[in-house]
Amino acid sequence: MREAGIQPTAQRIAIGRYVLCDADHPTAEQVKGWVDQNFPKISLATVYNTLNAFVQAGLLHEVRLPDRDAVVFDNHLEPHHHFLDLASGEIVDLPPGSVRVDLALGGGFAVKGASVIVQGTRIAPSKELS
Repeated sequence: MREAGIQPTAQRIAIGRYVLCDADHPTAEQVKGWVDQNFPKISLATVYNTLNAFVQAGLLHEVRLPDRDAVVFDNHLEPHHHFLDLASGEIVDLPPGSVRVDLALGGGFAVKGASVIVQGTRIAPSKELS
């Protein structure tokens, strides 16, 4: 955290331990639920402020999923895509080579990257893709 310019506090360390090491695409509310069970007395505002600080510092990415109000937080910082299982709500990381994106935008765009969210239903559990 210090290297990212974030002053480590007990609350930030607790939240960081969960979202940076253990969690898989949690929402702020899911982080708050984990915090309530493991480190009571951390407010939802502190959870949001900490997650936003982690995003600003480049420790997490925000992923906005279609048709959902909640943002999920991703600790996988390498370029990759996501599969959203519409039946279970599970989000699976997809390696960048598994999805091809052909951008034909013409002039006037300075593209820094692309993130694709593939939607469907997982037919059978398979080994991890990434």
